[in-house]
Amino acid sequence: MAEETKTPQLDDLEDGPWPSFVTEIKRAAEKNPMAGDLLGLLEKSYEDKIGHWKHGGIVGVKGYGGGVIGRYTDMPEEFPNVREFHTVRVAQPSGWFYTTDALRKICDIWEEHGSGLTNFHGSTGDVILLGTKTEELQPTFDSLSDAGFDLGGSGSDLRSPSCCVGPARCEYACFDTLDMCYDITNEFQDELHRPMWPYKFKIKMSGCANDCVAAVARADCSVIGTWRDSITIDQDEVKKYVDGGMDVQKLICDKCPTRCLSFDAKTSELSVDGDECSRCMHCVNYMHKAIRQGSEKGATILIGAKSTIVKSAFLSWVLVPFMKMEAPYTEFKELMGRIWEWWDENGKTRERLGELVYRVGMGEFLRAIDLPPVPQMVFRPRANPYVFWQKEEISD
Repeated sequence: MAEETKTPQLDDLEDGPWPSFVTEIKRAAEKNPMAGDLLGLLEKSYEDKIGHWKHGGIVGVKGYGGGVIGRYTDMPEEFPNVREFHTVRVAQPSGWFYTTDALRKICDIWEEHGSGLTNFHGSTGDVILLGTKTEELQPTFDSLSDAGFDLGGSGSDLRSPSCCVGPARCEYACFDTLDMCYDITNEFQDELHRPMWPYKFKIKMSGCANDCVAAVARADCSVIGTWRDSITIDQDEVKKYVDGGMDVQKLICDKCPTRCLSFDAKTSELSVDGDECSRCMHCVNYMHKAIRQGSEKGATILIGAKSTIVKSAFLSWVLVPFMKMEAPYTEFKELMGRIWEWWDENGKTRERLGELVYRVGMGEFLRAIDLPPVPQMVFRPRANPYVFWQKEEISD
């Protein structure tokens, strides 16, 4: 960006109490002309009210079909330093735990080969390295590989599996999300690096129904920690909550989605109908000293979440109500293999798994992957698109 270039609209984004990405790009521009031209191009986009990026071909590194996203500007003469501005995705560690040495190493590599701009993290979870030239892609990958890092996914492949911090910092984790994420990332390297499916596929793991990685809203396969037996209640601790002024009936029982909890105001005792509990974590979150999860822990496997592209946004729905989640996760891996094989054979180009299941029906999907139907699979209770009633079965 030339010194005389003005960015009044971007400057407005530096006002207010919050950190601004504009300030960080300006700092990077002091050392890197790519960041400078990026500011000018972004200001131009704000003025014209259109984006000035285009697709101009496929770029990558040797042996990999994913991990690099080609970016080119449609104004290369005015902003030559962002003529090419490719993005590199770096696979994140489980739970996004880094040492400061590792972070410095990534930044040093990127300042040498790219713009120096990063995004921690992309929506999939990867470290996003923003902006480099085609000839720097292979040297960037070689340096990252030598430092112990690998590329994430892009294109029609498995995207980098991601997970919550799990048992590292959370007492609610019902399975070891960190170990599972690391294990399946290593297991599915071919699926991660070599696009070969109708479209992308995301696996996200949350240790409990609090779903801190928002898997139910964003993942083609959501793995949500749960328990199979009943919650346990410490009545002495319940009384302490009551003595402290908590309205247990209003805050806990009345907000229980299945009304499985009952509170006796006279005795200050709380009881549960375990068969009706949906294991949503609401009561545990509010009364964590008095209410604990069950002891028989595992995960619920859900499928089909996605944001809006061709069809509307989908939330995932239950495929396997309960699965033990213990290394080496053989049952889960075999299930993924059956799902991917069916999806690859039947999916249209750029059709996510959830869209395909919605199009052909859950019944056909379940038969293909050899899973018996169970009530938990109903997509929308009382409005099930997979069951069709005959006219004579409907009463007035």
